[in-house]
Amino acid sequence: MKSRFLRTFALFSTFMMTIPALAWADDAAQAAATIDTGDTSWVLISAALVMLMTLPGLALFYGGLSRKKNVLSTIMYSFFAMVIISLQWPLWGYSLSFGPDINHIIGSLDWFGLSNVGIDPNPDYGATIPHQAFMIFQMMFAIITPALISGAFAERMRFPAFIAFLLLWATFVYDPVAHWVWGVDGWLRNLGALDFAGGTVVHILSGVSGLVACLVLGKRKGLGSEPMIPHNLPFVVLGAALLWFGWFGFNAGSALGANGLAVSAFVVTHLATAAAAFSWVVAEWLHHGKPTTLGAASGAVAGLVAITPAAGFVGPMPAILIGLISGVVCYLMVSVVKAKLRYDDALDAFGIHGIGGTWGAIATGLFASTAVNPAGGDGLFFGNPEQLVNQLIAVAVTWGVAIVGTYVILKVINLFSKLRATDEEQDTGLDFTQHGEDAYTDLVSGSTLAAFAAVPAAKATAGAVKPAL
Repeated sequence: MKSRFLRTFALFSTFMMTIPALAWADDAAQAAATIDTGDTSWVLISAALVMLMTLPGLALFYGGLSRKKNVLSTIMYSFFAMVIISLQWPLWGYSLSFGPDINHIIGSLDWFGLSNVGIDPNPDYGATIPHQAFMIFQMMFAIITPALISGAFAERMRFPAFIAFLLLWATFVYDPVAHWVWGVDGWLRNLGALDFAGGTVVHILSGVSGLVACLVLGKRKGLGSEPMIPHNLPFVVLGAALLWFGWFGFNAGSALGANGLAVSAFVVTHLATAAAAFSWVVAEWLHHGKPTTLGAASGAVAGLVAITPAAGFVGPMPAILIGLISGVVCYLMVSVVKAKLRYDDALDAFGIHGIGGTWGAIATGLFASTAVNPAGGDGLFFGNPEQLVNQLIAVAVTWGVAIVGTYVILKVINLFSKLRATDEEQDTGLDFTQHGEDAYTDLVSGSTLAAFAAVPAAKATAGAVKPAL
């Protein structure tokens, strides 16, 4: 009797244990039926391409533009943006940006720590790809945006302050604006503002925030009295080429599928970039008498920035026009306006990203066409002036948030940790004073460069200058 009872209990237990397994298998089969492997592959590849834009693309571009005593500290800005935001984003950044909406202003924390963000598709953010694929793709956008800002304050912001800035700016500036523009029920998205891949969220936010940061920190020591030219132009050109390459993931990947819209975004991205590089070089040639490799690289980045918000909404000919105008406008901002206004945007983050992103967002309101993307809207030149109004509202709001948010964050950080490197630290170079390293070795003496000799022996023996928090 006892044996029969045990056998019956065992059979019943096995049956009950099988039910969750069957349910899981059914869920897995359902997910497999909706996930498109081609779309998923393209989004994952695009995420990797956007990562390449930050490391090594932006790191080399900005590193080459800096002076040799600051090249490592400049590269470290991009590298540590990758580190910090890769932790902030899955913990709370993604949930604030794309999580269930709260009053059209911010995402809830329902997805904190990637809770409820699994491998099944979320129809709101890609019906044919795993939810985590969309999450990791958007993470790469969140990484490069604050890294772009660093070009404005390069060579003078202390590293502890930069870490605090990364966390606070990403949380209180980037995440809310990303929700407004891209999150389901975000108020700018509901308004009808178009931003295919980040003209407002990435480039206006980063460029304008960079302008605020360079004004708050002040000019670099020696600006105007000593040379501050790029130390390695091959780095700059290589970085720009990697940005151009990675940008195909940035823009075409935002179609969230291997489809015709991705192809269109890919094509217009390339055309606008070439057009902007051409127009920048021509403007520079006419203005200064020489076409430079630095100008070609800068123009290409200006074109990439300008086409970003429009990439999924405009055709090839408008893309070329957007690029041509971007090259000239950004060149004038960098070479003429900055000199007259005398602000120290060290690596032209504002001149290229702030101005290029603003022009691109406005151009979207001019040239957008439902013939390219039925999910978008027609722009002014296709009979819909309201779209231009929506774009102007989005631009103004993004400028306002960048100005106020960045200013407040920097002032708060300065209460606890000095923002600006001292004059002595700037003379020596941030590579050594902030990181205890030097990028280059003196081939004659076999010792480190003169920056090390300028530091008192006791500090050199210690291996690094310990910054005061």
